[in-house]
Amino acid sequence: MKKLIQLVLFKTALLAFTNVSALADEAIEDVKEGKAIDACPIKLKTVGNCEEGEECPYQINLPPMTIQLPKQFRLIEKTLKEVQNLKAVVNKLKNSCQDCKLQADDNQEKDSTELPAKNIQIADNRIKELQSKVSKLSASLKNAKNQIHSLTGQLEKMSLINMNNVENYVDSKVANLTNVVNNLDDRCSSKCPVMQSIQSSPVTQLVQRDCADHYAAGNKRNGIYRVIPDPKNNSFEVYCDMESMGGGWTVLQMRQDGSINFNRTWNDYKNGFGNLSTEFWLGNDKIHLLTKSKDMQLRIELEDFNGIRQYAKYDQFYVANEYLKFRLSISGYSGTAGDALHFNKHYNHDQKFFTTPDKDNDKYPSGNCGAYYSSGWWFDKCLSANLNGKYYYKKYKGVRDGIFWGTWQSVSDDLPNSYRQAFKQVKMMIRPKAFVP
Repeated sequence: MKKLIQLVLFKTALLAFTNVSALADEAIEDVKEGKAIDACPIKLKTVGNCEEGEECPYQINLPPMTIQLPKQFRLIEKTLKEVQNLKAVVNKLKNSCQDCKLQADDNQEKDSTELPAKNIQIADNRIKELQSKVSKLSASLKNAKNQIHSLTGQLEKMSLINMNNVENYVDSKVANLTNVVNNLDDRCSSKCPVMQSIQSSPVTQLVQRDCADHYAAGNKRNGIYRVIPDPKNNSFEVYCDMESMGGGWTVLQMRQDGSINFNRTWNDYKNGFGNLSTEFWLGNDKIHLLTKSKDMQLRIELEDFNGIRQYAKYDQFYVANEYLKFRLSISGYSGTAGDALHFNKHYNHDQKFFTTPDKDNDKYPSGNCGAYYSSGWWFDKCLSANLNGKYYYKKYKGVRDGIFWGTWQSVSDDLPNSYRQAFKQVKMMIRPKAFVP
């Protein structure tokens, strides 16, 4: 690059010198031709004495003068600057390439040290091993899925996949066990010598199990009595009907004047509410204890505002505990009011859970029957009977949310926009099946 620049400078200087020589020649020609030239004379003189045969030094004095250089000199200056810039760029690129090379060499060394060929082979083997395990697990899952489908089909054939059937089966077994225990208790109380001696002794029982015991003990007036059906639990008060159909009835529910609101919560129906002397619900916990201690029969008495009175009697009545959602078990109908609790296959209250407006346990898939009919009851989907409905003082229109008994006379003739039957008085009461007036 330096040689190139020197060559260009040399040629330029030579060109300039040629031009200067040409100008000097032109000036000499002009002098010869006698042309007037405004120029300073050139003086040539010796510096010292010269002898023959020696080179005498001469001094030439030139006047001040200006030499005009051609425009190529400007291009040379510009070219030099561009060449210098180009050189700087080339050096910078060269340094960058060297850095890249060093970095690539470092990375190659790290890669070679961090992942040698042996480790790569081990990793490949590990991946193949994991893939084999995944394939085996996938095959096992497929086999398990097929077995599950097969078992599901078998269970469906056995009708055990339906949880309702399972619950019915369990509850029926519990009811059967309860009946067996109660029968053994009755047998022991009547046949065991020890119990006979205790019964023959003049011992007065302070707290009775139900109203039938109070009746047997000589209490034959209607009123409120304290009972303890299960010694493991506390005693509580009940209203006893000692006059209807031989007496000894423990009243579970009474409706007569609409003074008590039956649109209540689960806890209210569980513990009981109302006034034992007028209107009340005894409480599902208490009803469970009463029906667990003995085989009970249920009697329902209804009266409408036309003075018509009818009844429905069931030989078997049992209410499960809260764990089983106070499931109702009822059968053995007789009476005049009709069997509204077993109306048809779509409305059957037997073996149904208890439902309240705040706890939906019914069979209706699109809502809560308790909330729609404003009460607590053993709803199906939804009802053919509801003795806890709203108390109306006369026939009404709209939603059938009042006291309802689906087999009552003329109820089947009701149209959707017609008047609904209202009831003046309702009573639910139980008594042991073995009771003898």
